[in-house]
Amino acid sequence: MAGEAEAPPPEETLSFWKREQARLKALVVVGDTEAWQRDAALSGLRRVGGVDVSFVKGDGVRACASLVVLSYPELEVVYEDCCMVSLTAPYVSGFLAFREVPFLVDAVRRLREKEPRLVPQVLLVDGNGVLHHRGFGVACHLGVLTDLPCVGVAKKLLQVDGLENDAQHKEKIRLLQAGGDSFPLALKSHDRSSRPLYVSVGHKISLEAAVRLTRGCCRFRIPEPVRQADIRSRDYIRRTLAAPEPPTPAQERSQKAQGPKVCPKGGSKEPEGEDRPPEAHS
Repeated sequence: MAGEAEAPPPEETLSFWKREQARLKALVVVGDTEAWQRDAALSGLRRVGGVDVSFVKGDGVRACASLVVLSYPELEVVYEDCCMVSLTAPYVSGFLAFREVPFLVDAVRRLREKEPRLVPQVLLVDGNGVLHHRGFGVACHLGVLTDLPCVGVAKKLLQVDGLENDAQHKEKIRLLQAGGDSFPLALKSHDRSSRPLYVSVGHKISLEAAVRLTRGCCRFRIPEPVRQADIRSRDYIRRTLAAPEPPTPAQERSQKAQGPKVCPKGGSKEPEGEDRPPEAHS
């Protein structure tokens, strides 16, 4: 996370967060709920969403929350919504959702209001789902609050429940030879990737379907919905901060009236590299 070290929240806030996690965790569904999830070829899947929160360098408050929707299996961006936000909750390991998810829920709400035909059938999140210290990571949190199937895709192994990045784990990674090879939690997403992804259930999907979906969304190491959400949020920050002066009230009203952007076919950007540097998400 960017910015200076933040003061921890009051103990009563942490207690509330723990109670809220426990309440919402009881609503998580860890099995397949849609017909396309049970099909080996994911037949019937047409729209896949990705979300990201990118931070302004050196600023622990300003960030850009983004939601993209891609066609499947073409993986072309058909919708994007980027919005500058001001973070109010501090970053606390294990409680990332309370810092970021409210803005992502708002993005899904805007999509449902303006372009309901483009609502994704599943969301991919840069973070963990049930692979979490309390079994309720950011992918679970977002899935429950939006009532959408959700998958957590992390770039680093969260060492919890006896999982360790030890010699045995590294040997299993070495044995992943081709894109699509996997062992529980870890997936070699691309032939040219030397580092696996760690896939976990968020909500309304099985682990087996989540792994197949993640593999099907990878042109490079990072699944395209998450990668595009990251690319576009960072680009939005650059364009926003480069503006010579803030918009007038009339311009702001005009921008709000236009709403999020529905992208023309073929709107995906070409990659600049395999992926961005990893960040710790939980």
